Amino acid sequence: MTTTLITGANKGLGYETARRLIEQGHTVWIGARDETRGQKAADELGATFVQLDVADQASVDAAAATVGKAGGLDVLINNAGITGSHADAADLTGADFEEVYAVNVFGVVRAIHAFLPLLRQSSAPTIVNVTSGLGSFDSVHDESRIESKVIAPIYNSSKSALTMLTVQYAKALPEIRINAADPGYTATDLNGNSGHQTVTEGTDAIVELATRGGEGPTGTFIDRAGIAAF
Repeated sequence: MTTTLITGANKGLGYETARRLIEQGHTVWIGARDETRGQKAADELGATFVQLDVADQASVDAAAATVGKAGGLDVLINNAGITGSHADAADLTGADFEEVYAVNVFGVVRAIHAFLPLLRQSSAPTIVNVTSGLGSFDSVHDESRIESKVIAPIYNSSKSALTMLTVQYAKALPEIRINAADPGYTATDLNGNSGHQTVTEGTDAIVELATRGGEGPTGTFIDRAGIAAF
């Protein structure tokens, strides 16, 4: 039985990922900041809720302790993310960036650090970082892609940082399969449900990486079509 924890899993991509993995036989932990919403999502899906705010080290450590006492962890999916301020670039401040990086970048570092001892006990340890094509240098310079039309310095740069973190952790921890998944332009609350993909389509790459059973390459960046350019 594969045990998986998903951060930010009470709605959107996290919720759909949980649903699909449960359908495939995973035991899933729903990590969410809000206890009411998180417990509701877990009850609906047949998962287990754990309070988890990736911007709060104490919360992350407590969640890791809870999961550890329950039996361990095989797959960590770092899905939690926020967009932050949409102000003009000239008006953005360091504090605006710090708010988003606290979740999208530092939150992933906190989670990996806290859950790494549990993952090391697994026979097929896996980490999936949910990044974005908006953080891909290749995609944002390709005028045929929608990513090239989006100017969002905070969010986009945070996802670039997350993709590079994925590569660096993969090199540093070769015993763990660590890869990044780009959901694509998916209809979620994050974009006002404007995306052209369904949440099921948006979770294809995440589910693919989470179900490899500890096999396959590490340090890659994929979308639902396969390996993508950074």
